[in-house]
Amino acid sequence: MQTRAKLVKAKRWVVKIGSALLTNDGAGLNKSGIAHWVDQVAALRAQGIEVVLVSSGSVAEGMSRLGWKTRPTELHELQAAAAVGQMGLVQCYESNFMRHNLQTAQVLLTHADLSNRQRYLNARSTLRTLIKHGVIPVINENDTVVTDEIRFGDNDTLGALVANLVEAEALILLTDQNGLYTADPRKDANATLITEARAEDPQVAAVAGDGGLLGRGGMVTKVRAARLAARSGCATVIVGGRYDNVLTRLQGGEVLGTLLTSDQTPMAARKQWIAGHLQTRGEITIDAGAINALSKQGKSLLPVGVKKVVGNFGRGEVVALLDESGRLIAKGLSNYSATDAAKIAGKDSKEIPALLGYVAEPELIHRDNLVIA
Repeated sequence: MQTRAKLVKAKRWVVKIGSALLTNDGAGLNKSGIAHWVDQVAALRAQGIEVVLVSSGSVAEGMSRLGWKTRPTELHELQAAAAVGQMGLVQCYESNFMRHNLQTAQVLLTHADLSNRQRYLNARSTLRTLIKHGVIPVINENDTVVTDEIRFGDNDTLGALVANLVEAEALILLTDQNGLYTADPRKDANATLITEARAEDPQVAAVAGDGGLLGRGGMVTKVRAARLAARSGCATVIVGGRYDNVLTRLQGGEVLGTLLTSDQTPMAARKQWIAGHLQTRGEITIDAGAINALSKQGKSLLPVGVKKVVGNFGRGEVVALLDESGRLIAKGLSNYSATDAAKIAGKDSKEIPALLGYVAEPELIHRDNLVIA
């Protein structure tokens, strides 16, 4: 299990700052807070630590500039608020990092950027190049063009996906709470701070709460993000962003917030990408024999184990593999389109040429392109 000592040794951090912190709970951009966090990031950089920032706040800042008191529900109003707010947010970051002679880069992403293999690799290459040249990427969800079908839903999830993308060792989720408690401390005086736990511990998910007024993410999304980051061996800290020098104190080994550790070995980059998919293009129901072959023996999915194909996916797209009760078993890249997969479902691989007139691969999904849920 990872410890605080391992966190101290981490050389690549992803730091996500939440909306409530960045906008003083909706009262305008928290410029003094941003300056303070930038100072800490600069201090980390001076110690040789690479930092990628994931910043919320564009919608909340836009709301403040437009005089809106409550978060709009209409998509076009959210997009307009994001467009207005992103200007002030980026200007504030750039001017503060310039005080330390540090270059920054604005990177806006949507889920579509990480669900398309080519765009995923492009984003990965760009971020790694920026890091290589000492530039600090400031990443946000592209709320100006995002739609309900492609949105991450919260920047905690975005932070975890970025951590997978750049192979970070630490994901720091700065929030307006001190960390994850055994119960809601606002309602239960006996609630105690959980200082360390496994990211995949079911009890951790059970005590997480709901989101606040400004942000879309609460403790539920933070725990979910920690589980996603853990898939690439990344440790996550959920911690209060208002702690004085919180980042440098964490780097110094001080026990602050909740450390959610990973007990998994890092996946190959391709498997990280597959595991990070929140949306799939179709569903393939498989039988008990196929489930055993995938989960127990580490084998590929052959057509013979397929019971049903649903969706309109193409070759190379990500599909969900379900058991016959509908439970998610795995995700993977299909070697065949939905139409062709349906034609060879339940058949021996030797029959593929006769059924389709061609053969791409004997496997419907190769084990190297498959991740167990």
